[in-house]
Amino acid sequence: MDKLTLHSPDLTQRNLDALAELFPSVMTESRDADGNIVRAVDFDLLRQELADHVVEGSQERYQLDWPGKRAAMFAANAPIAKTLRPAREESVDFDTTRNLFIEGDNLEALKLLQESYLGKVKLIYIDPPYNTGSDFVYNDDFAQTTAEYLAKSGQVDEQGNRLVANTEANGRFHSDWLDMIYPRLKLARSLLREDGFIFVSIGNSEQRNLRAIMDELFGEANFVESIIWNKRVPKNDKGIGNIHEYIVVYRRSVMDRSLSVSKDGIEEVRELVNRVRTTEVPVVEANKQLRELYRSGRFPRAITLYNALDSNYRVYGKINLSWPNGNSTGPRYEVLHPVTGRPVAIPDRGWRWIEETFRDRLGEGEVETLPDGTYRVGQIWFDKSETTQPSSVQYLDQLEEMLLKSIISLKSDGGIEVEELLGSNIFPYPKPVKLLNTFISAATFSDSIVVDFFAGSATTAHAVMALNAEDGGNRQFILVQYPEATPEGSTARNAGYATIADIAKERIRRAGKKIKDEAGADASDLDIGFRALRIDSTNLADVRRTPGDIQQSQLALFTDSVTEGRSGEDLLFEVLLNWGLELTLPMHTETLDGKQVLTAGDNDIIACFDDRVTPEVVRAIAERQPLRAVFRDSGFASDAERINAEQIFREVSPVTEVKAI
Repeated sequence: MDKLTLHSPDLTQRNLDALAELFPSVMTESRDADGNIVRAVDFDLLRQELADHVVEGSQERYQLDWPGKRAAMFAANAPIAKTLRPAREESVDFDTTRNLFIEGDNLEALKLLQESYLGKVKLIYIDPPYNTGSDFVYNDDFAQTTAEYLAKSGQVDEQGNRLVANTEANGRFHSDWLDMIYPRLKLARSLLREDGFIFVSIGNSEQRNLRAIMDELFGEANFVESIIWNKRVPKNDKGIGNIHEYIVVYRRSVMDRSLSVSKDGIEEVRELVNRVRTTEVPVVEANKQLRELYRSGRFPRAITLYNALDSNYRVYGKINLSWPNGNSTGPRYEVLHPVTGRPVAIPDRGWRWIEETFRDRLGEGEVETLPDGTYRVGQIWFDKSETTQPSSVQYLDQLEEMLLKSIISLKSDGGIEVEELLGSNIFPYPKPVKLLNTFISAATFSDSIVVDFFAGSATTAHAVMALNAEDGGNRQFILVQYPEATPEGSTARNAGYATIADIAKERIRRAGKKIKDEAGADASDLDIGFRALRIDSTNLADVRRTPGDIQQSQLALFTDSVTEGRSGEDLLFEVLLNWGLELTLPMHTETLDGKQVLTAGDNDIIACFDDRVTPEVVRAIAERQPLRAVFRDSGFASDAERINAEQIFREVSPVTEVKAI
């Protein structure tokens, strides 16, 4: 029941409504006294609407502007004093897995990943929050408030109104969403390989703005396609049943191959062929079984076109050899039947190929009698009689892939997939694994890195593991999810999931185990683990002080630059980030002369962060000749011991890069 408003009408809002009805193009956005985004009027545009001549104004150019764009650009470039801390107890196969799950703000995560994964990622898939007018959980205030930044950069007038236009013809406010997505996409681009792709799921509300942003960041020439995903029918709230979403696709710079996927149903056909060949089912009977399989209606024409098996159980199809263009005619020449020796019927529009091509396809002219009594000569099929036109023979195993289509009809329910693993009503509207599998299969190689920094329920991780199990690949995933709290009293909270990140991690654990169990012995080397990391403040404490800031009795408090309570493993991960090493290097911990020594990779780096590091430990590390070695500065009792350690490396392993923190 609506409540009565016990005050007079807001005439300003009524006037704005009237202007928006008459001149929707003059409506923009500004911030009120409390910093909230509200509707406003661009008076320069209004004057132009009411004038019979061109009104002088600011310099025009083609671009997408909104209140806060400069602040969003600043947010992407602003440095942060953060690190990634390992959470072994939440990980699976921590020491050996090549997968990462990062818990924290994804803008901070993208900044932290810049050095280690610059230009290494083959595919980024994200499903960011759609703009519903709600607040976002992302706060990108790094150095100053937006109001402070806008005031300094001259983007507001004396009343605090925005001086940049953002057309708002559909009644929604877009600025907050654009503020959120712009810096993340800007940073994401630098992670992609030159032949990398980014797929972004989006709804109607921001699809056009997303395209404009990505044209700016990736270049309009690198737009690939806006895929339409035909999904289940949701509620009807606009008079039309909306049954689709978009997936906007851009490439990093070059596209050296087509985005191709396996044809739907190809696995079922392979299984049938393997079964009839192994059990030596007569080919005539095997052909009946193939046609019976196709009668189920589950297969597209790209499969059912291949509807027969030859003597070696290879599935083939017959392609018409008529000239394809109905407005013209093709070449006409005589072709003799390989058995009767008489000329075969020539298509009314002529042959598809010139005579030389036809002869090349016939090959050496050896005649093979097929199981149904027809004939094959090279790549050409002939009927029993010359009265039937011949056809081109194409084998399915040579054409098992097809181009990724711009319309995907997929009714798979991602909610059921999550329900089967975690229970009902745990996570709303997750993307289906098969949809993500389609994109990953099309855009990656078997050893590619896949990133999703809006992980949600971790469908991307599930899809990567499932695809690896299917094709024997070893793709890696890097997922990022903000620890957004689940609602109080929700099914997820009652089931013990305090945050969305908790849901995602548990799904990966259960999905990985299920995939490996179902694959059996074939998946003995399948990586179903993940290294859980959390974004936290830097491990390095700020010990910089002027002499006047501290007393003599406090000097001991500022001798160690490491934050209290941080472990050697914490320090190692920050070192990996600073050195630009991948965070999935295999790790090993051991004890030398009572000191903890950590190794990452194949001698990529060896670290000892303990106190009182002895020359014996230093020498033992140097003798392994690692590429890099790092110690805690306070781990040496004196400057002389630190200098002595450097001398040991110069003598024993001069190629090692030695540093202290």
